[in-house]
Amino acid sequence: MAKIAILGFGTVGSGVLEVCRRNAAAIARRAGEPVEVKAILDVRDFSDSPDAALFTKDIQDILSDPEIKVVVETIGGTKYAYPYVRQCLESGRSVCTSNKEMVATYGAELLALAKAHNAAFLFEASVGGGTPIITPMHQCLAANHISEIQGIVNGTTNFMLTKMKRENMDFDQALKIAQQLGYAETKDPGDDVDGRDACRKIAILGSLACGHHLYPDNIPTRGIRDITVADVKAADQLDCAIKLIAWYREGEKGTVAAGVEPMLVPSANQLAGVDDVFNAVLMKGDMLGDVIFYGKGAGKLPTASAVVADVIDALKEGSKIHDSLFWQPAEKLDGMLTDDTSYPYYIRATGLSGAVLTSIAGPGSLVFENEREAACLVNSATAAEMQALAGKIALLGGQAALVLKKLPE
Repeated sequence: MAKIAILGFGTVGSGVLEVCRRNAAAIARRAGEPVEVKAILDVRDFSDSPDAALFTKDIQDILSDPEIKVVVETIGGTKYAYPYVRQCLESGRSVCTSNKEMVATYGAELLALAKAHNAAFLFEASVGGGTPIITPMHQCLAANHISEIQGIVNGTTNFMLTKMKRENMDFDQALKIAQQLGYAETKDPGDDVDGRDACRKIAILGSLACGHHLYPDNIPTRGIRDITVADVKAADQLDCAIKLIAWYREGEKGTVAAGVEPMLVPSANQLAGVDDVFNAVLMKGDMLGDVIFYGKGAGKLPTASAVVADVIDALKEGSKIHDSLFWQPAEKLDGMLTDDTSYPYYIRATGLSGAVLTSIAGPGSLVFENEREAACLVNSATAAEMQALAGKIALLGGQAALVLKKLPE
């Protein structure tokens, strides 16, 4: 029998225990032996729980138990999770985690540590929740060179943008409903609406694609706070949807760029029809072409099921899995991973007439105009050129309120 431990007994951690018990027979069949949760680390008091005997507040109780072979980390963040995971890997125990912040920040180090100690460090649930992305990427697509990734990887913001489009809600109204339904944090929804969650996820996917560590701090990131109902209607007028897109792109001579930003997505693009809390990741392989992964990006049992699948792989494969699942350490860059490719751009400006905006924006077309603001679609520009345009608008007494890149069809 394989004994495992769980660090953190919140939504995902409790889901792992539930999945292990509800699907015990299927898990045992796939792992080759029964899998049992022997210990749970959590600082809170669970003395009234039916499973009170499993709980401990001391990581040493887990590290000193020779029966525990795999540790599941669902604490979140890095303050406690990172040192605990390091200790577990150094002790030769495999670790399976859903912690995107830890993987995005310390992934290269922890992958190397796992291999050095004949253990596995697995993190399928860190990007797609219950939707498999990491495993297909390093196994099924192993014969492909992945040159481009585009994805809707945050269900909360996708739900909000769907509400804004279908029900003419403004940002604040959509956020309130997302909070009421438990999709967004009540106190600070910034990780979702400001793009930090999506940034960590594209850092993980980009690192796996290019083979060296990409740091979230080097990825330009912008959320959806500036999106208005007028922008959503303008996008519809242009036969597009506004989506928060996390992207990675490889350029010539191995250069890479990445970012997180709201974009205009044409209706012909597969990502345009991904609504509500669903996620989708589109990858471009040199042999296969385009492939898309689609599913719900969160939820207690879907996410826990991905973690338990990693537990099975850790028990069966051990450190051998890192023959394909790895990336190399790299220094953090001084600047940002910017893209100098030209795209069509939507720009909304306040304090200028439509005639003035289109005259300084270059070739393009006016999208809408009212007493307060105007918006136009610029046919082709780079990010640097759009920044220069924003500067011109400011010199004329206006303000560039929103700039959106338009994805190709």
